[in-house]
Amino acid sequence: MNIVGITACTVGIAHTYIAQKKIELAAKKAGNNVKIETQGTIGIENKLTDEDIAQADIVLLAADVNVTGEERFAGKKVVKVSTEVAIKSPNKLIEKLQQLVTE
Repeated sequence: MNIVGITACTVGIAHTYIAQKKIELAAKKAGNNVKIETQGTIGIENKLTDEDIAQADIVLLAADVNVTGEERFAGKKVVKVSTEVAIKSPNKLIEKLQQLVTE
């Protein structure tokens, strides 16, 4: 499964990057391809390309604020959660994404 997503927290520092790492580790552990864009205080990093999005089976928005460029995901399955969910239960979150893709 190909997962793309965005992480962003209210302050744009710690939780943005912790959520990114937790999602990436859990996704890779489950055998998935993953690319997570971060939208923090220093701007957008690891920006998703049109190709990344086109190849994605599902989009994960782990954000506590509105993200920039959400319209890029039109026509894709999009799951929205808080950064707290991504940080505290990344393995369960990835399992849920896998279920949604196979439905």
